[in-house]
Amino acid sequence: MRFEYGICATIGARKRQEDAARVLPLHTLDQTRSPQPDDDGTAPMQALAVVLSDGMGGHAGGAIASELACEAFLPEIVHGNTPILMRLREGLSIANTAIATYIDADPTYSGMGATLIGAIIDQTGLQWISVGDSLLYLVRQGEIELLNADHSLAPEIDRMAELGHISWTEALADPRRHYLRSAVTGDDIDLIDSPENPRQLAPGDVIVLASDGINSIEPTQIATITTQYQQSSAADLAERIVKAVVAKAAPHQDNTTVVIVRALRA
Repeated sequence: MRFEYGICATIGARKRQEDAARVLPLHTLDQTRSPQPDDDGTAPMQALAVVLSDGMGGHAGGAIASELACEAFLPEIVHGNTPILMRLREGLSIANTAIATYIDADPTYSGMGATLIGAIIDQTGLQWISVGDSLLYLVRQGEIELLNADHSLAPEIDRMAELGHISWTEALADPRRHYLRSAVTGDDIDLIDSPENPRQLAPGDVIVLASDGINSIEPTQIATITTQYQQSSAADLAERIVKAVVAKAAPHQDNTTVVIVRALRA
């Protein structure tokens, strides 16, 4: 298989963009070969390194944190010589240290942090590491599946509703839903999602990485767009999904960044 990608973002109703995303196309992750330079994603590649981060911390802190996380994470993934899963974990550790170092140098940024999803997509499948509430979806034959864990309070609040402790109306309106239980802040990371084995992929699969601003639309709408426009490029799919978020016109719409990776036949 080969892979193409596309990235699109909107600032939403916020004053600044605090999301960041990077994709590094590689012909191979074999360390005897050099990584290929970034392009626009239209030339299919045999392997991709992807990272998406959603910053938090107010003022410029969130934007700085997400950029730091992305820039620190990728070099370890590309240049490490350990198994992919170990590279992902080391990349996360380096990203966390980068934020800690920045805060140590300027304590006024104390409290800033970011979510992070980092992934390697190659012939063995999809392997990822994630912290926070950014989302990793797989769309296959019109069906969409959330792959990574949600480290916000939303799953805990929903569990209370399932147990009958609160109503679903109360659960869905709870202002704490977006509070993070884990983030990349320079401190110890409480929760990390990083499966041991890669997720197998098939031609036609669409991988979606997105910041939580995408929650303004339903996952089924994402699946519908990717299925309806399955002949479109990955870049076009990313743009269409972001346009759907914008069209929703949700009050206080958060930043939304979408990275699309499509698996193609060799």
